Amino acid sequence: MKEVGILVVSYGSRAASMVDAFSRSDKYNVTFYIADKQRNPYNMKMAKISEGDHEVTGLDVNKIFGFARKHRDEIDFGIVGPEGPIIDGVRDRIENELCIPIICPTSKYALEGSKIRQREIIEKVHPSANPEYKVFSHEQYQTEKEAIEDLEAWIDKNGIEVAIKPDTPAAGKGVGVWGDHFTTKKELIHDWFLPNLKGGTVIVEEKVKGEEWSLQFISDGTHLIPTPPVRDYKRAYDRDLGPNTGGMGTYTSQKTQLPYMEPEDWKEGIEIAKKIFQKLKEKARPESLRGVPLYMGYVSCKDGVKAFEINSRFGDPECQNTMALMKDDFVEVCLKMIKGELDEIKFKDKCTVLTYAVPMTYGEAREEYTGTKEIDLQKAHRLKEKHGDNLRIHQGSMIEENGSTKTGTSRTVCTVGIADTIQEAREISLNAIKKIDGALWNRWDIASKEHIQESKQNMKKLRK
Repeated sequence: MKEVGILVVSYGSRAASMVDAFSRSDKYNVTFYIADKQRNPYNMKMAKISEGDHEVTGLDVNKIFGFARKHRDEIDFGIVGPEGPIIDGVRDRIENELCIPIICPTSKYALEGSKIRQREIIEKVHPSANPEYKVFSHEQYQTEKEAIEDLEAWIDKNGIEVAIKPDTPAAGKGVGVWGDHFTTKKELIHDWFLPNLKGGTVIVEEKVKGEEWSLQFISDGTHLIPTPPVRDYKRAYDRDLGPNTGGMGTYTSQKTQLPYMEPEDWKEGIEIAKKIFQKLKEKARPESLRGVPLYMGYVSCKDGVKAFEINSRFGDPECQNTMALMKDDFVEVCLKMIKGELDEIKFKDKCTVLTYAVPMTYGEAREEYTGTKEIDLQKAHRLKEKHGDNLRIHQGSMIEENGSTKTGTSRTVCTVGIADTIQEAREISLNAIKKIDGALWNRWDIASKEHIQESKQNMKKLRK
């Protein structure tokens, strides 16, 4: 087997799933060099070949660069999980100064850095995918009264059912939506619009009614390869209640479709992304778009597909579903990306369901928790004797501390079930969640028959 050294910039189970995928290579013997936000126990185990292969750098580009510089002679390429370092230029710095190829777009093409830029690009290439929207900037108003009057004039024209978003990334948690986070004009203005405006710039958009799905695209800078569509559950609690989170679970069902999607939805989603990609390529060197240049958030609605967000990296949890479905050797996929030779990726014709277990205080579930934070995954891992590779367990915000494993403050661990049907995959995922010993909680309705049926009925009603 060929030897290969891989730098992984890590935060959470998204990166852990990539490490797991790399470790499954039957062509390459991988040595990991992991720059981590915290002492993730799985990453520490996978990078223990020599002293210093795992380092807690946080997401600071300077510290990540310093770690890469120490191991520059052993690293063949790197990959970046979280969006912060991508936006802050970690690839630009490491490639320019250390000549280590990095798999993620350069900072210039990290589109999630600005929602305004996303809307402007869509407006140029596929305007029907944009909802009605308006940009409000703190600098354009002398007083709050002026800003409120301008907002009210826009609402009078377009309706009060809106979504309010800060221009810069908020990890899925900074968005306010009519009917979910506010139900009066007063709440809209004083609880969401003005606080966001104080941060600089805010976008107010028409609330799009429909069903959401995500589509990630992997690229060598020339080719754009779609991965299977994923349904994400953003809300903290069952029945889609509670605050937005980074994602409490996900499911996939087919390579090109979810149960409530029409074939035309997939085709339009591909078309929108291709047009954006071609627009970016007009000014970009091909290698600048290497990695996951487009992770599209879509809504299937009565008149086609709308785009509600664009990211420039793998999603979390969507990445974990994708890694579970990828047939090809992930090391080989990355090497082809670097060479500009990635024109195809094969995926299994299977369903996946992912469930996240999270700390007691996550999603505002509790104000505080003073009990033990220790976690034991041994019983969950024993289920692999029964399910084999159809069960994946990825450690996220977990910390190795004084010989014990404890939960951090964010999503702790996810279980991925893989099967021929959604419900079989769901059962595998939930069985593993139940076996985790620790003070954690999770949603129980991820990919439930009831939720899927509601999505199908909603789309049928909208498209009548």
